[in-house]
Amino acid sequence: MYLKYLSISQYKNLSSKVYDFDANINCFIGDNGKGKSNILDAIYNLSFGKSYFNTVAVQNIQFGKDYYLIEGRYDREDRELKILSAIKKGQKKILKKNGKIYDKISDHIGLIPTVIISPADRNLILEGSDTRRKFMDGVIGQINSVFLQKIIDYNKVLIQRNSLLKFFYLNNTFDSNTIDVYNNQLVDRSQTIFEKRKEFLENFIPVFKKFYNYISEKNENVSLNYESHLTYDSHISLLEKSIKKDRILQYTSTGIHKDDINFFLGKNPIKKFGSQGQQKTFLIALKLAQLEFLKNQTGKSPILLFDDAFDKLDQNRVTQIISLVDKKSFGQIFITDTHEERTLKALKKLKSSFEIHKLI
Repeated sequence: MYLKYLSISQYKNLSSKVYDFDANINCFIGDNGKGKSNILDAIYNLSFGKSYFNTVAVQNIQFGKDYYLIEGRYDREDRELKILSAIKKGQKKILKKNGKIYDKISDHIGLIPTVIISPADRNLILEGSDTRRKFMDGVIGQINSVFLQKIIDYNKVLIQRNSLLKFFYLNNTFDSNTIDVYNNQLVDRSQTIFEKRKEFLENFIPVFKKFYNYISEKNENVSLNYESHLTYDSHISLLEKSIKKDRILQYTSTGIHKDDINFFLGKNPIKKFGSQGQQKTFLIALKLAQLEFLKNQTGKSPILLFDDAFDKLDQNRVTQIISLVDKKSFGQIFITDTHEERTLKALKKLKSSFEIHKLI
C-alpha cells in the first residue's frame, strides 16, 4: 500500500497543497520554516487521526482560519482507499474512511502502518518514562487492537482511582471496599499489558541491535532494558502494600503505568554518555526496528516518514542508512532535508525510483 495523492488545506502553515507521489521515495527539499515537517505530519495524521508533534487538534488549524482538512488516497492492492482527517473550531474531530466516519478513532489504528523518524524523537532519550511507554504501546497497538483497548481502559481506571485517593485525602476519609473495586479493575488489565510489553521487547531488541550495528558498522555496543514493578511482584500485592503511601501522595504509585525502557551505550545511559550522532543513530535504529516489527506482524511494509534525515550524522552513517533504504523490504518513504545537493548525492546511489518536491 502506498500514498498516491495528498491534499492539505489550512494545516499549520500550509494554506493549500496538493501532491501526487512516487510509490517508492519522495523527498521534500527547502529551507527551515517552509512546511516540510508539516507535510509529513499531515501524512502521519491520516494514519493515526492526530498530529505527531501537537496532539491538541485545534492548534493545528492555520492561524486565522476555522478548520483544517487533509485528504489522502492510497493504492491498496489495486483498490483505492480514501482517508479524510478534519476539524472545525467548536466541533468534534472527524476521521473518515471511504466516506464513512469512524465512531472511535482507535478503530483506525493499524489500517495504515506508519513509522516516523523525527528530531522530536530525542524526547525518547531526554524525557521521562511516559514518553518511552507511549512509544512501546504505540508500536504494539498498531498490530493489536485488544492491547490498545486495554491500555485505554487501564488509564481510565487509573484516573478514577487517583481521583478517589484525592477525595479521601481532602475529606479525611477512606473506604477500602471502593479501593478494592478499582484495584481489581487495574489488575484485570495490567498483567496482560505487562506480558505483551515483555514479549514485544524480547522480539524487538535483537532487531534494534541489528540495525544499530549496521548503521554504526559494529563500532559500538547498545542495549535496551525493560523495567517494571510487575517483574518482582504481583500487581495486587503491590497495590495493597503501597496503599498508605498512595493515600499520602494522592495517586497510584505502583503498576504498569510506571514501566520504563532504559537505553544504554555500552554500560552507560546513552542520555548522558552518547554524542548527538550516537543518539540519532540509536533513535533511527529504534524506528527502523519498529518498521521491521510491524512488517513482520502485518505482512505489510509500513510507510516511513523520515524528517530532517541526515542532520548530525557523519557521511559513513548516512551511507549506511541510504543502503538500507534501497532494500526492497522498505515500503514507501518520505524524506525531508534542507540541503538539496546532499540529498541528491545520496539518492543518486539508489536503484529505487524517487521524486523531489521543492518548497520555495
